[in-house]
This record gives sequence, structure tokens and C-alpha cells, in this order.
Amino acid sequence: MHSPPWLLDVIIVGVYFFFVLQVGLLSRGQDKDLKNFALAGRRMPWWAVLASIVAAETSAGTFLGTPAEGFALQNYMYLQLALGTILGRLIVASLFLKPYYRYGVYSIYEFLGIRFGPLTQKAASATFLFTRVLACGARLYIAAVVLAVAWKVFFLGERQDLFHQWLVYAAALLVLTVATTVYTAIGGIRAVIWTDLLQAVLMVGSAMTALVLLWQRLHASFPGTTLGSLLPLRVSSMLSLGFHSQTNLSDNLRAILLQDYTLWAGLLGSTFLTMATHGTDQDMVQRMLTAPDVRRSRYSVVASGLVDIPISFLFLSIGILLFHYYRLLPDSQLPPDANEVFPYFILKEMPSGLRGLLLAGLFAATMGSLSAGLNSLAVSFTRDWWPKIKATSEMDQTRLARYFTTVFALFIYLIASAIAYFVLTHSGSRMIPIALGIFGYTYGSLLGIFLLGMVTRRRGNDRGNLLAMLCGFAAVSCLSGLLGEIATSIFGSPIIFCSQPVISFPWRVLAGSCVTFFIGMCFRSAKNERELISECSTPETLSKG
Repeated sequence: MHSPPWLLDVIIVGVYFFFVLQVGLLSRGQDKDLKNFALAGRRMPWWAVLASIVAAETSAGTFLGTPAEGFALQNYMYLQLALGTILGRLIVASLFLKPYYRYGVYSIYEFLGIRFGPLTQKAASATFLFTRVLACGARLYIAAVVLAVAWKVFFLGERQDLFHQWLVYAAALLVLTVATTVYTAIGGIRAVIWTDLLQAVLMVGSAMTALVLLWQRLHASFPGTTLGSLLPLRVSSMLSLGFHSQTNLSDNLRAILLQDYTLWAGLLGSTFLTMATHGTDQDMVQRMLTAPDVRRSRYSVVASGLVDIPISFLFLSIGILLFHYYRLLPDSQLPPDANEVFPYFILKEMPSGLRGLLLAGLFAATMGSLSAGLNSLAVSFTRDWWPKIKATSEMDQTRLARYFTTVFALFIYLIASAIAYFVLTHSGSRMIPIALGIFGYTYGSLLGIFLLGMVTRRRGNDRGNLLAMLCGFAAVSCLSGLLGEIATSIFGSPIIFCSQPVISFPWRVLAGSCVTFFIGMCFRSAKNERELISECSTPETLSKG
């Protein structure tokens, strides 16, 4: 860090932070009520919403985790999940968005309160709050990896014991959390979306720069090498049925459910995972609700699915080229953890200026997902949990939302610090399963209840829904092996629970939502949809979506 070339990188990153904070300051005067703070007055152009969705999805988990998948696996199997992301978005666009616009909700869990009652609303909101804090903490940790690697490489030297490594992570996490919280609390969702647009462009541009530089370095060192010989572009490296001809049907089915990336996981598991993350998650849906109407909101969510495929291909290609780069040009100091290989390359191999661009792109990916998470957490807690919210003025609701933005930032920081400690003590943990696996445990229950409210008219009620959500969570915990691990740690044996996982992370939401939905179907609603619409007191009720 004492060498002069680092000065340019610091300036580039500093300019990026300056522009992000300026956007937050410029947006402050437009967010005097909660509708503007939470929904930007429903005046955001659909293409800006599209960029914001892409920025939220392409978090630090994608920026560092996807290259780590390419480096560790040397194939494009992860792309199979993109098939489900497109199918899931089409279902969200056709089924979920119109009711949200029809009832004019700020928090999407208000829809469940109208459809079923306050107990379902609070249960769903609590599920979102808990899961989103954990997920934001995981994504924040991932971004701190590059700062931690920089500190270890340039400053720590031989003193790389567990405590000092964790302390470096804690300091890096604090810097990112404070910077993101400032502009999010000041500017609300409008600042989030406009900064996301900047961050999406910067993130994709920096990733393309890294890919080109990697290829140039390899080609210069080995002139006869072709890009086709390095990137596994065969169908067999992109698609996997998960079948083994030597085994029977039961063993094949078990193998498919235990594999992370198969065609079936992409078509089924990923579809339900996307329906949950893009249809029942306040973080993502809140962006869509800033569009003027449901038609333009649909444009943004469907187009984002098409954009996901080339972005995932880009980051996987970076990881695969990194594998060949260090295979052909070995480095004795290369970190053993695949998660740290791309940050190591950025810090050690990128020239000055480009290195600053890559670092800014990484911080952009992190802050884009974290800022929207903070805003949605604050809005959901304010609307779903604050007592006598209807009697509170819009100005006071906005103040509360800004206050809770800071509170949730503290929670996320603590979670990220804890995850950093866990990963440091469990080497070999991969980022993508950590980041996506968190959703699998709880979002199946969330999706099952939303589907119950949207595809049925007389099924489900408050008490029945709570039972259904608990059963959905218990089913996923058992099938994923979580209950077996807990029982083993407490009693020394898994007892009645399976000690080994039965399904991998792409299947968890599918399993949880099916259990929740069918149990919820056993209970009858008090009122149908037409009666609910006529009684709804939301200000924007019956507005045309």
C-alpha cells in the first residue's frame, strides 16, 4: 500500500464513494413522506428499475462467489439455474405484481394482512426480516473478503492468526456498512435505484475488464493458446441431468436432489427460488413497485431475467480463466480458499487504475444489494410492526423508517462479523451455497402462503397459515439435514432426524412451499377476494395496475 501506484486506485474508489453519497444527498428533499421514501412516488422509469434489480441480484456474492464457483468446478453448470430464474420471473410478472398494485401496499406483507389477517402478515414479515438480515450479512461478508485479503497480503505478514484475520474483516465490514447506511437513510428508495444504475454499469464494466485482462495475460504467456481451449463451451459442461446409468431410479432421484446444479434443479428448484426472491421478498418487490404501473413493472422484472444469463456467464468465465492462469503460471502465495482467488488476482495482478476500477465495481455490487436491503427492512418493520401505524403521520413514518435503517444496519454488521468468524474456522466453505442457501430454509414457507392467497379465494386463515409455515420450515430443516445436525450437537446422535441432507439448496424453497401450501389448503378463509377489495382501507385501493 506504500507504493505510489496505489494512490490512483484510492482516488478512483474515493470518487466512486463521493458520487454515491451525492446521489443520496440530492434525493433527500424529494422524500418527505413514506410513499416517496419507500416507493419513490411510483415515478421511476422501468429501465432504471431493471438496472436496480440487476444490481441487487449481482451482489458481492455474484462478483466474488460466481468466479469462485468457476474456479472450483471449472464448468458452467451454475448457468442451469438461470433457466429457472426466467420462468420464475414470468410467473411473478403475471401473478404477483397486479395484486400489489391493486391494494396499493407499501409493504407486500400488507397484502397478506388484507387477505388473511394480521397474524399472517406479521408471521410473513418476521420471516422476511429474519432472512433478509442473515442474507445481507452474508453478502456484506463476501465483499469484505477483498479488503481482508489486501490487508493480509500487504500488512499482516506472518501474523495471520485467527483473531487478527477476524479483526480485519470486522474493520472492513464497518467501513462498507457505514458508507451504505448514510446514503440509504438520507435518500430512500430513490437514492437506492439511481445509485444501483451507476453501480450496475460499473460492476459489469469492471468484470469485463478483468476477463479481457486475464485472456491477454494468458495469450501473451502462451501464444498458441486459444480461448476455446480454455473455456469449456461444450454442452456437457453446461447441462447435467444428474443421472447415472449404472444405478436404479431411486438412487438417481436421490442423486439429483443432492446435486446443486442439474437441469432439474434449474427448471424446478430455481423457478420456485426465483418466485420467492422476486415475488415475496420486500427487498426485490419494493423496487418493482416504484414503476408507474404494473405493465412497466413487468417489463423490468422479465428483462432482468434475460440479463442475468450473460452476467452469470461472464463471472463464471472469469473463474475458469483464473483456474487456468494459476495452473499455467503457479503462484506460491495463492490463497487455498477459492473465494479469495479473484480478490488476490485483483490486488496482485491488476495494473494501477484498473485495480481501482475493479475494487469500485466490487463495492458497487455490495452497496447496491445492501442499500435496498436496508430500505426494505426499514419499510417492512415500520408498516408491519409499528403500533398504530395508520394514526402516525407520513412525516413521522419516514423518520421511523430512517431510524430503523440504522438499526438494521447494526444487526447486519453483527451477522456479517459472525459469518466471517464461521468461514475462517470452516475453510473450504463456498459463497454461493451460503448466500442462496439461507433463503431456502424460510422462503419456502413465505412463498407457500403468498401462493395460497393469490391462487385460491376461500382457502387459508390466520391460525392455519401459521401452522402451515411452521410445518414448511420443519420439513426443509429435516430434508436439508439441519435438524439432524442440531440433534447430533445436542444429544450426540440424530435420533429420528436424518443426519445427512436429502436435498441440496436449490430444492429447499420448492419443498417448503409445497408443504406450506397444501397444509394451508386444509383451512377455510373467512372472506373471498371481492369482499376484501370492497373493505380495504388502503389509500390506493382499486387503483388500476
